[in-house]
Amino acid sequence: MQGEENFDFVVIGAGSSGCVLANRLSEDGKSRVALLEAGPKDTNPWIHVPIGYGKTMWNDRLNWRFHTEPEPTMGDRRIYWPRGRVLGGCSSINGLIVIRGQQEDYDGWAAQGATGWGFEDVLPYFRKLEDNPTFAGDPLHGTEGPVRVSSIPRKHELIEVIKEAGRKLGVPETADFNGARQEGVGYYQLTTRNGFRMSAAKAYLSPAKGRANLSILTDTQARRVLFENGRAVGVEVSVAGRVKVIRARRGVVLSAGAVQSPHLLMLSGIGPAEHLKANGIAVHVDSPGVGGNLQDHLQLRLLYRCTKPITTNDALNSLFGRLKMGLEYLLFRGGPLAIGINQGGLFTRVLPESKTPDIQFHIGTLSADMAGGKVHDYSGFTLSVCQLRPESKGWVRLGSGDPLAPPKITANYLAADTDRRCAVAAMKFARKLAATEPLKSYVAEEKLPGPGVTDDEGLLAFAREYGATIFHPAGTCRMGPDDDRDAVVDPRLRVRGVDGLWVVDCSVMPSLVSGNTNIPAIMIGEKAADMIREDAMNNRNGRDNAPNQINDGRTQQWLGKRELQVAS
Repeated sequence: MQGEENFDFVVIGAGSSGCVLANRLSEDGKSRVALLEAGPKDTNPWIHVPIGYGKTMWNDRLNWRFHTEPEPTMGDRRIYWPRGRVLGGCSSINGLIVIRGQQEDYDGWAAQGATGWGFEDVLPYFRKLEDNPTFAGDPLHGTEGPVRVSSIPRKHELIEVIKEAGRKLGVPETADFNGARQEGVGYYQLTTRNGFRMSAAKAYLSPAKGRANLSILTDTQARRVLFENGRAVGVEVSVAGRVKVIRARRGVVLSAGAVQSPHLLMLSGIGPAEHLKANGIAVHVDSPGVGGNLQDHLQLRLLYRCTKPITTNDALNSLFGRLKMGLEYLLFRGGPLAIGINQGGLFTRVLPESKTPDIQFHIGTLSADMAGGKVHDYSGFTLSVCQLRPESKGWVRLGSGDPLAPPKITANYLAADTDRRCAVAAMKFARKLAATEPLKSYVAEEKLPGPGVTDDEGLLAFAREYGATIFHPAGTCRMGPDDDRDAVVDPRLRVRGVDGLWVVDCSVMPSLVSGNTNIPAIMIGEKAADMIREDAMNNRNGRDNAPNQINDGRTQQWLGKRELQVAS
C-alpha cells in the first residue's frame, strides 16, 4: 500500500448524486473534498451529443456493462445492465428524460418511516436543481438551478398521432409530466442545453472544478471503506494498479449507485453477516438489509413497422438522411441528434386497483432489437412500456471477496403476481393504442410480439423472453426508522452501526419512484448535502433532528393550494 492523501469529505462515485455532493460540500471554499470516479473524464464526444446514447451503451471505457445472474423468472436469461463508469455516471449515458415521479411516491416514503422525505419536503430541492424556462413562474418548477431542462422544440408527426390516439382512449394531453398530475400523453422534457447533454458532471462539476478545495480523481476505483473506532476514516482505492489510502477527517459518502454502493458496503464488512463470512470478509456491522430490496423497471418493447418514411430509422439508413441530420445539428443544434431516442411519453392506469398511473411509455421514433442497438432497415417505431411500481424485489451480492470482482445481481423480475398482471395489461393497452386512429393508419405491422401472440399467456411468455431493464435500479440501501432492522440508513442517510458514513444515491429509496430516476437522484444529492453539512457541524447528540428544509415563496404558494385541495 503506497501513499495517503487527506481530505475532509471523500465522495465515492461521480454519478447523478455524487456530482451534486462534490459541488455542495466544497462550495464553502474551506472543506477539502475528494470525488472518486472509477472511470475516465467525460471527454468522449458521444457523451455530449444526445443521440450518442446508442454509442455509449456498449462502451467498455464508459460503462460497467454488468449482467444479472441467470433469472429463473425470465427464462434463465442473464440480462444486460449498463451502468455509467465516467464523470457524470449514468447521467452521462442515459436517455435524458426529466421525470420526478408522483407526489404519492414521496409521501409513501415518509409513511414507511423515511421522515422528512414527503413530497412537501423534497419539492424545494426539485426546484433548487432545476433551470426550466418553459415553466417559469410555476410554483412546482425552478429557473435558477444548475440542471437545464429543455422542451423538445419541434413537433414530430408520429408523436402527434400517438397523442390523438391516447386522447381517444381517455388519456389527457399534457405538457408537464412533473406538474400537479402525472397522468397524460405528450412530449418529454430533456436534460439538454443548446443541443448538448446536461449531465450531472456538466451541471455541477464544471462550475466547481476550479475550486482549490475540490479534487476530482478519475480512474480511481474504491476497494473498501476504512474504519477506526467505529468511524469511517477513509477509503482504500486502486489507481493504475497500485493500492493507496485516501483519508477523510469528517466522513465518507457512498454515491456509487444501487449496484455498487451496497457492494462497497459489503466489501467493507457491512452487510448480512453470514454472506460476508462466506466470502472471507470480517463483519464490521451485521446489516441484513444491505443489497436487498432491489427494484427496477422492466422494459417491454413493442416494435412496429411504420407506413410512412418519417422515422429516425429512415434518416439513419439513408446517406442523405444522415447528412441532413448532421448538418441540422452542426448548424442549428437541432434535429434527431439533439433530442435522443425517446421523444414522447404516456402515463396511465391499467390495473383496477391503481389510484394513480401504474405504467409509463417511452415512445421512440425508431426501432432496434434492443435499446441502443442498430436500427432496423425499415421504417419503424417503438412503444416501450414499463410498470411503474413493481412489487418483485431482487438483491445484490458479492461475487467474491475480491474488491475488483463484479457483484452478483438478481433482479427477480415478474416474481410477483401483480407485476405479471400489470405486464400483460400494459402490452394490451399498447396494442389498443396502436389500433386506435389516427395511429392505426401509421401501423403497417406489429413486428414484436407479433400477430401470433394472441392471449395473456403468450404476452407473459413474450415479457419473460424479451423483457429488459430500463436502467432504474433502486432500493438496495434503503432508508427507514430505527426499529426497522433491514433499513440500512436512517432518514438522514447515515449508515447504521458506524459514524461518519453516508449513502446518497437511488439505493436509499424505500420504494422505486414512478418514472425515470436521474432527476430524483440529483434531488437526493441536493437534500443530502444539507443534511451532511449539518451532521458534520453537530455531533449526533446535539441538533440531530434539525430541520433541513429549504423553502421560498413559490413553494409555499403551491403548498397552500395543495392544502386547500385536500381540505375540499
